[in-house]
Amino acid sequence: MFRNSAKTAVLLATLGGVMIGIGSLFGSGGAIIGLVLALGIVGFSYWGSATLAIRSARAVPADEAEYPHYFAIMRELTTKANMPMPALFISPEAQPNAFATGRNPQHAAVAITVGLTQACSWDEIRGVLAHELAHVRNRDILIGSVAAAVAMAISFIANMAMWGAMLGGGSDDDERANPIAVIATALLAPIAASLIQMAISRSREFEADRTGADLVGSGEPLARALLKLDAYAKQVPMNIAPAQASHFIVNPLAGRRGNFQNLFRTHPPTEQRVARLLGTAVS
Repeated sequence: MFRNSAKTAVLLATLGGVMIGIGSLFGSGGAIIGLVLALGIVGFSYWGSATLAIRSARAVPADEAEYPHYFAIMRELTTKANMPMPALFISPEAQPNAFATGRNPQHAAVAITVGLTQACSWDEIRGVLAHELAHVRNRDILIGSVAAAVAMAISFIANMAMWGAMLGGGSDDDERANPIAVIATALLAPIAASLIQMAISRSREFEADRTGADLVGSGEPLARALLKLDAYAKQVPMNIAPAQASHFIVNPLAGRRGNFQNLFRTHPPTEQRVARLLGTAVS
């Protein structure tokens, strides 16, 4: 728990520093604005990032009468793990996927998509839910929530800075604000923030896989589910903000083609995750 708290502190300091750096390109006044915005976003990341994740997925509270298996499995798993029951949500997305969010086990939420209930058996979904509960149990979902919120903010502020420089913004007294430097920083800052976010996300997924498999008693149901979810994610699109992708059990944007896919991978390769779950070697 101390290690995850330290990771969160370092993450906030790093990403907040990037924001202040962007502001400083516009002089001392800009640095102060960057600092104020950084502090505000840090506070929002702690208290409101779960709400942001739920809204981004268009999720709504799950109805137990409609999804009795969902509630039964979560009661079984939380009782076994001696944890409080998280709030359960359903997202209307057709892509089978799931995520957990919240700053601690007492303020946690788990969401699954309608597509997950259609693509997987409830035994496989039990493996998925154990994985998500493992994120809560390991107290590491706050890290991803903070990273996603701040990364989105950095991208927004960087875009504002870039357009301001291109349109000739800034006062006459602020002659040191080099437009080229501002544009370069505005382009590179979101990339740096995303790289940090994604590196943290990949390490958390392996640990959640292991913890979830221990909770279920076998890694096989989750392994089967991951193979299905990975295949669907490459074919069924999901309209989700890129900064929120790391919340999900598999990358919901895997179907988007582009360069540097490995560099910007939010999750470990599925074949590596499956191999670890099944105790087999992978090259």
